[in-house]
Amino acid sequence: MVGSGAVHPDRIRLLSNAKLQKAGSGGGVVYWMQRDQRVHDNWALLYAAELCEKHELPLSVVYCNAPPGEHATPREYCFRMKGLAEVQVDLDKLNVPFRFLQGEVVDELVSFCSRHEVAAIVTDFSPLREPRAWKEGLVERAPELPVYEVDAHNIVPVWVASDKQEVGARTIRKKITEKLPKWLVRVPTLLPRPADAPTPPARLLEECKKERITDWKSLIQTLIDDPKVDSTVGEVDFWVPGAAAALQAVDSFCEKRLKVYADKRNDPNIEACSDLSPYLNFGHLSSQRMALRVKEFNKTNHEGVAAFLEESIVRRELSDNFCFYQPHYDSLDGAAGWARESLELHAKDKREHLYSLEELAQSKTHDDLWNAAQTQLVRRGKMHGFMRMYWAKKILEWSPAPDEALKNAIFLNDHYALDGRDPNGFVGCAWSVMGTHDMGWAERAVFGKIRYMNYNGCKRKFDVKSFVAKWPKSSGGSTKSARPTTNTQTTLNRNLSADFEEKPKPPPPKKPKLGIPLP
Repeated sequence: MVGSGAVHPDRIRLLSNAKLQKAGSGGGVVYWMQRDQRVHDNWALLYAAELCEKHELPLSVVYCNAPPGEHATPREYCFRMKGLAEVQVDLDKLNVPFRFLQGEVVDELVSFCSRHEVAAIVTDFSPLREPRAWKEGLVERAPELPVYEVDAHNIVPVWVASDKQEVGARTIRKKITEKLPKWLVRVPTLLPRPADAPTPPARLLEECKKERITDWKSLIQTLIDDPKVDSTVGEVDFWVPGAAAALQAVDSFCEKRLKVYADKRNDPNIEACSDLSPYLNFGHLSSQRMALRVKEFNKTNHEGVAAFLEESIVRRELSDNFCFYQPHYDSLDGAAGWARESLELHAKDKREHLYSLEELAQSKTHDDLWNAAQTQLVRRGKMHGFMRMYWAKKILEWSPAPDEALKNAIFLNDHYALDGRDPNGFVGCAWSVMGTHDMGWAERAVFGKIRYMNYNGCKRKFDVKSFVAKWPKSSGGSTKSARPTTNTQTTLNRNLSADFEEKPKPPPPKKPKLGIPLP
């Protein structure tokens, strides 16, 4: 399937004290898919296959769907589940069994590994609190099981790029760029398991066959019917889920928008951004594959390529660095000393406007530009990057205290954005509200030394009226995108039943947790 040593050993960490024992391990090696929900261009799956070849063991893949949390929405479920449906099809082509588990993650994994005598677990990397806790729980509950973690998300593994929390892009840039020649390489192709390869035990195969998801549409409907799911946050059609659609989206960006990216990416009225962050967030797209594809245009568009690689490699991997080394990445406790002291000093400054979380969610502020940005977030499932800076800074300006501002900004981003619940999102809010990766500026009321942004500054940069007109508030709750989807719809969920291409019917109206309707 893959040559020995294809995955660099520095990309791998052994999280447990156990060693892989071949004897009596009929269940073989299991790749526990989490953050990187794709089959190809996946270093973690490649390493699992590599272990299987080395130790002559069978390979299987599991994904565990946790119970609905605070940000469970039809938007998130539809995107994630449709991507996993494609994962199942792609694994079928490689003759690798796939098991979709549901329930408390550690409980389900421990049970699966125990009943199938699994030899080792390989999983992908996330710096966030919850997935790290799951891994710690697995190691604690199954100490005899080797658990390997592979950074399949970053081009330079986070622990290789730096051994500490970096101050900002200026301190990590050189550390990453000087390592890129070694790490920015093509990911080997994963080939189908040969006929004579070891096969999982009959019990595991029988379970995978019996519990196989044959109707993903029904599964999605069941998930979104749960009363804990906020049914007001509907599916959007701006992005087609899955790895195939992600690769086509990369090509579309390179061919149509990369040429204006360097100069126009901060103008929210111009389609210059890549719009790839949801695919990166859900792991449908490898940042490695994306960067290599963009680099192919370096001769004809050097400035655009350089600007994009700065944002997609240096800045994005800086976000993983912050969340990995800073345990308080989502609170003021994670702010730099100067920023925290400054915010505390101005915490009781008089605010000209104050808005509740519900008012913010419904775009009910006096600022038409801010309202338009929030409406874009709610309706499209992603906010323009420049507008998110302005949006979050105004939440700081209009909140009773900076800790509440950070909490609300993160909540809204996580709840509505397809690229929410992601290190880049946490750091984006932290940069705006508590100066993460920034420096101190001239002191002023409310903001202290945090960088300030205002309406007039935006007017000098782009046509504010045009953006506001594009995203008017409405009461219809439509989630239709402003730009039509591409022809990737024809490739979505290939080999699935035709009716799955239809969007799930919305559940009966019910009161959402926060009573927040779509604007």
